[in-house]
Parts: sequence; structure tokens; C-alpha cells
Amino acid sequence: MHMHMPKLIARVACALTLAGFVAAAVAQPARPSYGQAIALETAKKAAAGAVAEAKKNSWNVAIAIVDNHGMLIYYEMMDDTQTGGANTSIEKARTSALYRRPSKEFEDNIAGGRNSVLGLPGVTPVDGGLPIVVGGKMIGAIGISGMAGMQDGQIAKAGIDALGK
Repeated sequence: MHMHMPKLIARVACALTLAGFVAAAVAQPARPSYGQAIALETAKKAAAGAVAEAKKNSWNVAIAIVDNHGMLIYYEMMDDTQTGGANTSIEKARTSALYRRPSKEFEDNIAGGRNSVLGLPGVTPVDGGLPIVVGGKMIGAIGISGMAGMQDGQIAKAGIDALGK
């Protein structure tokens, strides 16, 4: 009977592997389709909402808006923002545009032990980048940098929320 043990172990391992793939596929939320690229006026409106949130909290940040393919459409850097925030805001926005998800998802993946995310090209795994979705279509993304990631994320959300007003 022990001769069948290797086959049984192989079958169980195969079933567990398949179950893991199914669970990973199920866990992936649907990503919005790409739509027409964000217009400059829409980008300015999102940036204005982000600036208002940053000023309300006395936070100095850099704000980048990219189109749905990661190309810079609008950029603003508040006075006395840390220099490193300049490029980081653009890269957070690009991450969200290229992968159609918040940059924080990559941060969370790494915190959960999925370090392979670091090998993905163009990924900045830090909170503060959000896709801009209008009518179910992704038209661009916003990236904020200059404060702690959670604060950058709060400002980015305010920029997105300004589009609904």
C-alpha cells in the first residue's frame, strides 16, 4: 500500500496548487477598462481637490496627474515640499495608471510577503497613487507625495472625490 503513497502525495500537492491558483484568481478584483485619456481641465479639477485637502491639513505635497497610459498631464508642487516628493508623486500616479490599481495594493502585497512585486517594471509600492475612473473607465491616475503614505493616500482620494462635485 505504501507504493501508492507517492502518487497520493503528488495528487494532493497538485490539488493544493490548483486551489491556490483558483483562490488567487478569485481574490483579484476586476480592473476597470481603459477609457479616453483624462482632459487637462479634469486633471486640474482633481489637483485642485488634492490641494484643498493638503492645505486644510497644512501638508506640503507634490501632485501629479497622468493619463490612462502613465503620461504626465498635470503637475503641481506646493512650496516647501520635500524634494524627493517631486518624482515620487509622478511614479505613484504611473504605477496606478499602468496597473489599474492603487499603488497601496503593491505596498500591501510586499507587507504580506509577496516580494516578487518588486520585480514588476514601473511599480512604486507606496500609498498615494490612485486610478481616476469615470463612467467605469480608467481615464488617468493621481499621485501624491510629500507626507506619510497614508496622508498622501488621503490627499489623492480628495482629488478623486473633487471630480464628483
